[in-house]
Amino acid sequence: MTEKPATENQIPNEIADKITVTVGEWPPFLTQELEGNGVVAEMIIEIFASQGIEAELTFLPWGRGYYEASIGEFQAMGVWMHKQEREKEFLFSEPILHEQFVFFHRKDMDFDWDKMSDLKNYRLGGGIKYSYGPKLDAAVTDGTLFMDRGPSDEVNFHKLLTGRIQIYPQEKSVGYFALMNHFSAEDRDQITHHPKPILNNLSYVLFPKALEGSAELVVRFNRGLKEFRESGAYDRYMKRLTDDETS
Repeated sequence: MTEKPATENQIPNEIADKITVTVGEWPPFLTQELEGNGVVAEMIIEIFASQGIEAELTFLPWGRGYYEASIGEFQAMGVWMHKQEREKEFLFSEPILHEQFVFFHRKDMDFDWDKMSDLKNYRLGGGIKYSYGPKLDAAVTDGTLFMDRGPSDEVNFHKLLTGRIQIYPQEKSVGYFALMNHFSAEDRDQITHHPKPILNNLSYVLFPKALEGSAELVVRFNRGLKEFRESGAYDRYMKRLTDDETS
């Protein structure tokens, strides 16, 4: 049987100097709404570049990107949390992003919490089919907490401002990005977040086992990420997010 000619994506990663990376929308980390496509997009490109690799990003719906990367259509995929079942198809980089989920609430509401049962008298907002970690998900599933789910951050923050919900769980930087881009300064000034995190989550760049050079590529990416952190560049990128939250 005649072998098919190798495509660019099948070139072993240890000799490739140009790769394609699929990513999904997760503003402000990854988004086509911003110049540079977001902080994490810029970091991924710069980290690969430090290792002599030109990375080109392709935005796809999350599910489609996962599938196409799993069969070797892309040399890498970002960013995803770790799940054991994903190890069947992918190698994981060192963590590139620390996500922190918190409760947003109106400043004029005296809100404090320590455990899930403290939340039972509050009306929660939430995203449709969205997970907030095993503890909060379980409390909603078993009826301890009631969650009024909406299709977007914009809808949920509007509910918060109008009193239809009292607390809204969301990743801190994602929440403040939505407030900055969809609400007036007057509206933003009415909302804050509780400092206690609901969930701390790590996200990774994934490399498909279907491609021959993935093991070498993850080594090179991890080396670049380590250098990026040691140089202070990583902290400078993350500071941009916190500056946006307080501006």
